Amino acid sequence: QVQLVESGGGLVQAGDSLKLSCAASGRTFSSAVMGWFRQAPGKEREFVAVINWSGDNTAHADSVKGRFTISRDNAKNAVYMQANSLRTEDTAVYYCAARTTPLRGSLEYYTAAHAYDSWGQGTKVTVSS
Repeated sequence: QVQLVESGGGLVQAGDSLKLSCAASGRTFSSAVMGWFRQAPGKEREFVAVINWSGDNTAHADSVKGRFTISRDNAKNAVYMQANSLRTEDTAVYYCAARTTPLRGSLEYYTAAHAYDSWGQGTKVTVSS
């Protein structure tokens, strides 16, 4: 497992941008599949984006496709989420997650929360109209 700490959340207006960061500790980070999830008040936790160990394969939820971009820097043990054109419906607590012993196969498996073995504490994003 790895320890994950998210940052970068805050209160913004609709149309603004934010860059969320996830700092990871542990030697297994560079081989881990990393994901971002979010949970809005009163709703289930939902998948946002996932990135493979090398960063050359990503997937994004349809609700954020074209607006959000996941990336990683293995030299810095970090994963990022660039969130542009934010909408009020993007308001949620955003969580970083890691699968430190990834299985072979497509990233589709990692769109489910149960695929991950490590989670951060979350960073809150509030988008006002």
